[in-house]
Amino acid sequence: MEKALVIFLHGVGSNGEDLAPLGRHWSNILPDVAFASPDAPFAFEQGAGFQWFSLVGVTPENRPARVRAARGAFDDALMRIMADHGMANRWDKVVLAGFSQGAIMALDTLASGRWPLAGVVAFSGRLSYEGALTPHPHTPALLVHGHADDVIPWTETDSAALRLKSANVPTETQFEPTTGHTISGQGARRAATFIAQCLQD
Repeated sequence: MEKALVIFLHGVGSNGEDLAPLGRHWSNILPDVAFASPDAPFAFEQGAGFQWFSLVGVTPENRPARVRAARGAFDDALMRIMADHGMANRWDKVVLAGFSQGAIMALDTLASGRWPLAGVVAFSGRLSYEGALTPHPHTPALLVHGHADDVIPWTETDSAALRLKSANVPTETQFEPTTGHTISGQGARRAATFIAQCLQD
């Protein structure tokens, strides 16, 4: 396996260090992969931590516009990380792994087809994207969600998977009956296996 990069995207009000332990845990399974877990570019207005886009006044109707407006800072952050790891423009060796708001940004990147990513993992996310999806061919997705999630309903992942599949995105799902708004051990293991497959293709 060539050197590759997994970029973790944390949830709102959190920080990069929140997901960094996943990389340390996965290093045995993915020995030739580097991991990056940046802070989102904006300070969280309602407490400590960071955010990819603001939740102040957010509604289902205006959320897609918030996500679109966040793309510039998001893409700039990704390109800086890739350059720092000697991976500039090597999108086919990059996997995005997002949780909650980070998963929203990862799925938006996939749906818009901005970059030919090796794969996308979305934990407890949703697809906030208006209009027809324009994914890059051959970028697969794994969507993991708990049925006990009381922050983002698991039905958001169900509907996201249907939209992605209808746009010919190779999409896998894992729904976990007792998992809340978190990343479970079983979800993390499934994601590591999925990432290894993405990077071998």
